[in-house]
Amino acid sequence: MKPQPSITTDPQAADSALVERAAAGDPRAFEAIMRRYNRTLFRTARAILRDDAEAEDALQEAYMQAHRSLGSFRAEAKLSTWLARIVANEALMRLRKQARRAEIVPMQPAAAQELEQIPDTDMDKGPHGMAERMEMRRLLESQIDALPDTYRTVFMLRAVEELSVEETAAILEIPPATVRTRFFRARSLLREALAQSIDLACEDAFSFAGARCDRIVANVLARIHSSKETP
Repeated sequence: MKPQPSITTDPQAADSALVERAAAGDPRAFEAIMRRYNRTLFRTARAILRDDAEAEDALQEAYMQAHRSLGSFRAEAKLSTWLARIVANEALMRLRKQARRAEIVPMQPAAAQELEQIPDTDMDKGPHGMAERMEMRRLLESQIDALPDTYRTVFMLRAVEELSVEETAAILEIPPATVRTRFFRARSLLREALAQSIDLACEDAFSFAGARCDRIVANVLARIHSSKETP
């Protein structure tokens, strides 16, 4: 008889089942949820805060909020969207506390026509090609950080995480039309700065290393365990 996969590694475990088990007090289920969405949620916080350490702190705090609110989760919404909204709100609150601009300000509509697709460059293989890719990634991350807040967050969710317009709108609580406008404008700004190879570098931008994932999971699980012991 084949051994059953661990709940933390089984990719087929449904979100709804994990939420139900986590709400019932199964720490392995909540760990599975964190590991499944850690990279996406970290990137969401990072896009808003522009600081790795702050993004980690915001993500951990958001996880604690989500853990306390698991009973209120309704399967009508996607778990990833529900979690991302909690993370975005936590990150934005931190910006307000730092007296940095956090509110999403309505922008003038961009040009009606959509931006054309940016052609990928045929980078050489080998050490030279890898060095070029690393440099492009560094430049891309720098230019993304330089985007205005309203554009940067939308770009990260749409281009890097490849969320739909509707999912991005739900997370940021703005109209879908605004998401489209800001995404097109963000791409235009990056096009001017980079000229090409945006799509090629997006996949590797703001990498989420295993150590960071393990650290966030361990810290949140420790806080959950500690909260249960505190009367």
